[in-house]
Amino acid sequence: MDLFSYMREQNMEKEAPLASRLRPVTLDEVVGQEHIIGKDKLLYRAILADKLSSIIFYGPPGTGKTTLAKVIAHTTSAEFTQINATSAGKKDMEAVVEQAKNNQGMYGKKTILFIDEIHRFNKGQQDYLLPFVEDGTVILIGATTENPYFEVNGALLSRSIIFELKPLDKEDIKTLLLRAVTDREKGMGAYEAQIDADALEFLADVSNGDARAALTAVELGVLTTPRGEDGRIHITLDVAQECIQKRVVRYDKTGDNHYDTISAFIKSMRGTDPDAAVYYLARMLYAGEDIRFIARRIMICAAEDVGTADPMALVVATSAAQAVERIGMPEAQIILAEAVNYVASAPKSNASYMAVNRAMDVVAHTKTAPIPTHLQDSHYKSSGKLGHGVGYQYAHDYPHHYVRQQYLPDGLQGERFYEPGENGREKEIGAWLDWLRAGGDGEPPHESLFVYR
Repeated sequence: MDLFSYMREQNMEKEAPLASRLRPVTLDEVVGQEHIIGKDKLLYRAILADKLSSIIFYGPPGTGKTTLAKVIAHTTSAEFTQINATSAGKKDMEAVVEQAKNNQGMYGKKTILFIDEIHRFNKGQQDYLLPFVEDGTVILIGATTENPYFEVNGALLSRSIIFELKPLDKEDIKTLLLRAVTDREKGMGAYEAQIDADALEFLADVSNGDARAALTAVELGVLTTPRGEDGRIHITLDVAQECIQKRVVRYDKTGDNHYDTISAFIKSMRGTDPDAAVYYLARMLYAGEDIRFIARRIMICAAEDVGTADPMALVVATSAAQAVERIGMPEAQIILAEAVNYVASAPKSNASYMAVNRAMDVVAHTKTAPIPTHLQDSHYKSSGKLGHGVGYQYAHDYPHHYVRQQYLPDGLQGERFYEPGENGREKEIGAWLDWLRAGGDGEPPHESLFVYR
């Protein structure tokens, strides 16, 4: 390294954001993540003993993935190299591997390769690392905010231990904020600032376990707040609220939080809990989820989980989907909330969903049976000669617009695909179908059936 590069590195270290400067260099300085780095845990023992194997850190932003990698860098006797998958390519990895071979061959020294955002590497780039991880040329430490079981090659996963990092709790965030305000060496201690208890509580709560967001807010507060009459900088609740305008929401439209939230949303509607359903709706809207995506999920739930127990649910959901496209946000949230509350509160039945699944299974696993002749089309020229349509009985010519005749193909007569339940309108539908199948004698069980009321 030449003099200019050294000076540039020193200046960058001094001028780095607070969250970067405050990163611990020893295990004892790490805050939170006790479930993986508690003193009796495997990772803690492996770092202290300098006996690491390849590992992958997985968790939301601001939970300490890079921090743990830096602690390892300061603890290990191995050569530590870091690259970021957002900007690095195969040539960068080739250079690291070549240097690792030299370290191993000439000095008997191991090389740890830390790849931040490892999920950004494509399959080919990840595959390139396999033989070198396999033979120990490099010890891989990967960090990712995405589920590694979806984003990292299975072969790499099988050679690595996965550690999941959790969002930090409020007390952990408070500890870091107080350290940031008072630490004179790496923090903001030289500014003679102090943070009020309610401001500390607010930042710890609103950051939602993201240490980086909390530290960035307190740094902004210290740097932009004028000194009081006592010569000190006071981080009050008002200052804290200005420095972090919006609650941090862990939500990535292509990541785990997206799938977990929409899953909870659908299951809450299915479980007839409108309060939970509208809460998850609000979380998605707050995070900027596509309102058309939300509307589609409501329509699917109306059809799959409500079905004919309340046929109006699909009508409401479909109307809402059309309305939100025409109106847009922010008013669309009212329309979506109405649809969510209706679908979530409606009686539930998956009879239609089960009916089509059963029918699809029969179609897939049985020989395609001929359609009964009397049901075949009689309008084209040769149909009369073939007897198509002959013997068909027109339902509207009979009492209650129903006549018993064969509709299913031979071999499938008597099959029951649609089995109405006991909820909502399906109780009436089931009684109506039972009455018809029994011969339809006398008065029907529900004269008002299908007249929405």
